[in-house]
Amino acid sequence: MIHLEEKIYFYLLLLLPCFVLFYIGVQYWKARAVRRFAEKATFSRLAPETSYFKPWVKFVFFCLISFFIIIALVNPKVGTKLETVKREGVDIVFAIDVSKSMLAEDIKPNRIEKAKHLISQIIDQLHGDRIAFVPYAAQAYPQLPLTSDYSAAKIFLEGINTNMLSSQGTAIRDAIQTAIDYFQNSGQASKILMILSDGEDHEQGVEDVLQEVKDRGIRIFTIGLGTAQGATIPITENGATFPKRDSNGEVVITKLNQPLLEELAQGGSGKYFDGANTRQVLDNIQKAFENIEKNEYESQVFSDYKDQFQWFLAIALFLLVLDVFISYKKTFWVRKLNLFGEKQKNEK
Repeated sequence: MIHLEEKIYFYLLLLLPCFVLFYIGVQYWKARAVRRFAEKATFSRLAPETSYFKPWVKFVFFCLISFFIIIALVNPKVGTKLETVKREGVDIVFAIDVSKSMLAEDIKPNRIEKAKHLISQIIDQLHGDRIAFVPYAAQAYPQLPLTSDYSAAKIFLEGINTNMLSSQGTAIRDAIQTAIDYFQNSGQASKILMILSDGEDHEQGVEDVLQEVKDRGIRIFTIGLGTAQGATIPITENGATFPKRDSNGEVVITKLNQPLLEELAQGGSGKYFDGANTRQVLDNIQKAFENIEKNEYESQVFSDYKDQFQWFLAIALFLLVLDVFISYKKTFWVRKLNLFGEKQKNEK
């Protein structure tokens, strides 16, 4: 398991493209200045030892050295010791709707990003609980199994988007069934399925799977994302963004289907929450979780992490030493090889 201690230093990587653009601009300016001073052949006779290739080599070394120093500042750590610890908590599976309707912007910035923000905030107030992710559209995708490693879970959460499943639709039945499969190894732990969706286009006929949810002691909480007024679905193709249209050419308006989400929550002995107000959702979920019994379970976690920054610093130092020995003059043995036919050109 890899842990990044100071992720904020990754922003320094944005300097590298700036360095490249600046260096290209300087080289272009120098080339123009040389052309104004003398022709290329004349300048080669005036400065026969000057290499046109080595400045670029040294610049590449500079970029690599900068890159490895930045990674060293981030300080990647590797877990070196696994321990089995006892925890108290519940098992929570987040089923996230990733159909195209979740791109609607009636909740800012859009429904899918709001869902990810809510999940991240919910994770921040958990202690000892295990979590899992099941993104779903026309089918469900078991992205993350039950884990108590919240840092790793947030990395997986960032990767959730509306393009991760090619087939579109909203197969809530598959999502619930996948969650049930996750809970098979939960033992006596309390089980919660949290569905984040706009409730649109859900397939019908989930009564039998809801009965299985009840039989297995799983509680369903739903979070509605969207508004009753609805919004268009922005589709981006070839750099252009336009509203989605149906087969008749009419602009599609996607609306929150609150009654269906309430029905799912009621059928799963849980509650429905309006996802528009983040603070209110978090408070209501916290109150709901207080009444849920927490069970003890064993979990393997990394208890010791070892710094790895020194390896990146060593690579940067090695490249720096190499760079010191690279001069701006032509290398004698390279000149002797006459790879680019410079001798013939100079003789002419």
